[in-house]
Amino acid sequence: MQWYIDVIKKYAVFSGRARRKEYWMFFLFNVIVSIILGIVDRIIGTDYGNSGSGILSTIYSLGVLLPSIGVAIRRMHDTNRSGWWILINLIPCIGWIWFIVLAAQEGTVGDNQHGPDPKAAERFGGPGMGGPAEPGYPTV
Repeated sequence: MQWYIDVIKKYAVFSGRARRKEYWMFFLFNVIVSIILGIVDRIIGTDYGNSGSGILSTIYSLGVLLPSIGVAIRRMHDTNRSGWWILINLIPCIGWIWFIVLAAQEGTVGDNQHGPDPKAAERFGGPGMGGPAEPGYPTV
C-alpha cells in the first residue's frame, strides 16, 4: 500500500527514477482496485452495459491517469531510457508486450542521466539499513 501512496504523492512528477517494485506494486494495486470498482459498478447499476466499466471505475481511471503515466516514465528513466518509450504501448499487438519487457528489466546501477539510483541504499548498505550491502554489489 505504501508504494501506491508514494506514487500518488508524486501525482504529476515525470522526472527521476522509479524502481521495479514501485512500478509493479502500483500496477498490481490499480488492477485490484479496478476489479473491485467494476464489481461495485455492476452491483449498484452504474455500469455501462457489457463494456465492463462504469461510473466509479471511470472516475478512478481518470484520477490515476497522470500518476500512472508518471510512474511509467520514471520506470523507463530507471532503465536509462527516455520517458518517450512509454509510447511503445501504442503499437498494436506487440507494443504492450515490449513495454512489459522494458519495465521488468533491472534498473541502471548507480546514478544515470535521470537521477540517483533509487536502490542505492539497499545495494550499498546506506545509513540506517542495519545490515550488510546486497551481495554482488560493491560497498565502496
